[in-house]
Amino acid sequence: MRPRISRRTLLAASAAMVVLGVTGTPAHAAAPASPAVTFTNPIALQRADPHVFRHTDGFYYFTATVPAYDRIVMRRATTLQGLATAPETTIWTKHASGEMGAHIWAPEVHFIDGKWHVYFSAGAANDKWKIRMYALEAGAANPLTATWTEKGRITTNWDSWSLDHTTFAHNGTRYLVWAQSNPSGPGGIYLAKMSSPWTITGSQVLLSTPEFAWEKQGFAVNEGPAVLRKNGKVFITYSASATDANYCLGMLTADATADLLDPASWTKSAQPVFQSNEATGQYGPGHNSFTVSEDGKSDILVHHDRDYKNISGDPLNDPNRRTRFQKIYWNADGTPNFGIPVADGLTPVRLSSYNFPDRYIRHRNFRARTEANVTNLADSQFRIMPGLAGTGTVSLESANYPGHYLRHKNFEVWVQKNDGTTAFKDDASFHQRAGLADPADGLSFESLNFPGRYLRHRDNLLYTQPVSTALDRQDATYYAE
Repeated sequence: MRPRISRRTLLAASAAMVVLGVTGTPAHAAAPASPAVTFTNPIALQRADPHVFRHTDGFYYFTATVPAYDRIVMRRATTLQGLATAPETTIWTKHASGEMGAHIWAPEVHFIDGKWHVYFSAGAANDKWKIRMYALEAGAANPLTATWTEKGRITTNWDSWSLDHTTFAHNGTRYLVWAQSNPSGPGGIYLAKMSSPWTITGSQVLLSTPEFAWEKQGFAVNEGPAVLRKNGKVFITYSASATDANYCLGMLTADATADLLDPASWTKSAQPVFQSNEATGQYGPGHNSFTVSEDGKSDILVHHDRDYKNISGDPLNDPNRRTRFQKIYWNADGTPNFGIPVADGLTPVRLSSYNFPDRYIRHRNFRARTEANVTNLADSQFRIMPGLAGTGTVSLESANYPGHYLRHKNFEVWVQKNDGTTAFKDDASFHQRAGLADPADGLSFESLNFPGRYLRHRDNLLYTQPVSTALDRQDATYYAE
């Protein structure tokens, strides 16, 4: 009689044959295309409507609205995190009278046709609510020390409240996208072609107007458009509702080959794509921009929010919107997944499986497992924190349940709230090791209180178990993304 061989034994044998070379060492697996990027938030206090531009000179340039609404400031650094401590320069100050004399809002810096351009919105000195769009230009290499020329108001098809303009080039055409009221119809997000960095040409088209309840909390608002292009799509995010805890992001999507000036080319998200989160203590995330990581492999969401919900008086008079960064992930259908505004401090990562690259460690009903297509992104995000038990260990804190950690219980791995006991701290602390199947790029996590047992998946569930075979080592190896 032949001995019965289990399916897992066959899988282990076949995996070992694949990954073991003639020397008997595991083959090197490819690192993920978009490795982990972490930040310590907030980046800048009392800086709203943030915009970050990465230039070919190796610097990131950062502009934002200041609470006094009276000037345009700029800072630069060679790293995104470096912007948090970079010195800040005032590059332009409001006029004492006339246009551009009040409510200096939402500056953005762009490099177009060999020159720097700053877009901003402003009211008049004698009427601060007469908000219109303006542009500056400079030819110097360093925009922080440049002499800026005022190019005046950006004129649209009609004269009304207009603000939050940004620009992008697509398929050889430069566009302006902005928010504007319409005295004879609905206002919202408009798009037009440009003939120069401060001039639109032809008719402006309406892409979005407040229609859903989440766009009308406090005020009916669509403003602050930002453009992200990837995966054969053009995405425009925008901010909706009042600038308090109701502020949130919606999104428009068009095919990259479509006629962008045809409103029918665009589809609108029926729900916010980024909004306040009570658990993480982040309120009113919005008015975003996009940039990329230093290695160019990750897309980064730049936005503002507050760390408290209740505001006394007009939210525009509250100075405490802060600039924050976090990495964008991408769904299987090619759309961006912004997740939730994560807690202040160190931003989380995702941990993908070495031998099942599309699967990530996630919790579901608080049981830890590996799973693909985790559209509820925060279920698969963890902060790798200093270990609760100390002694050079790490602990993995849930992004959407702060204070809850991956811990083993009877060698099964769960996400549970830290109860402060020594037993919990030990169960939730691991020695972070070089990946057992990929020491160069991978990570493995060895149990503190059960040395030799590693965090590993088996039949998609997570356990702490000993490792001995090639398959064991693969199951216990992850990549930070």
